[in-house]
Amino acid sequence: MNEALLFDFNKNTNAKEWRIIDDTVMGGRSYGKFKMDDAGNGVFYGDVSIANNGGFSSVRYQMNRKAIGNYTKVAIRLKGDGKEYQFRIKDNVNSYYSYITTFKTSGEWETVTINLNDLYPSFRGQTLNFPNFKGDFLEEIVFLIGNKKNESFELVLDKIELVK
Repeated sequence: MNEALLFDFNKNTNAKEWRIIDDTVMGGRSYGKFKMDDAGNGVFYGDVSIANNGGFSSVRYQMNRKAIGNYTKVAIRLKGDGKEYQFRIKDNVNSYYSYITTFKTSGEWETVTINLNDLYPSFRGQTLNFPNFKGDFLEEIVFLIGNKKNESFELVLDKIELVK
C-alpha cells in the first residue's frame, strides 16, 4: 500500500473535531466556519477581513502523534474557489511554529499533492532559519487563508492522504 489515510471526510465525521482559529485572537475581524455538507465533505468557509491588522482564518485538526517517516507527500482531494490557501502541519502541537506551503485552487474538484520536505518553518508570516520538515511525525493539520485582502472563501475537503 502506497497511501495512508490521514482524514476521510464522510457523513459520520464530527465537524467539531476541526477547530477554527481566526485573526480575532489578535483583534482582527475575520470569520471562518467549518461544517459537513450533505455529501459528507468538510466545508471551511467564511470571510477574511484585513480590518484591525487582521487578515486570516484557519481550521485545524489535532491528532495523536502519528509516525509518517515512510511517506514523502500528502495528497488532498478538495474543491476550492480559485483562491490560494496555506497547508500547514506541526510535528509537535506544542511547537510555536508550523511547517507551511501555499497552494492555488482551481474551482474544480482536484487532488493537490504536496512534497512534505517542501514545507518550510514559519511563525506569524516570517520564515524561520530552521530546516524544512523532516517528515518523522505529525500531530496537526491546518488549512489557512490569508491573502492580504478582504474576501469570502470556501474550501471543500474530501480526503487527506499520505503518499510514499
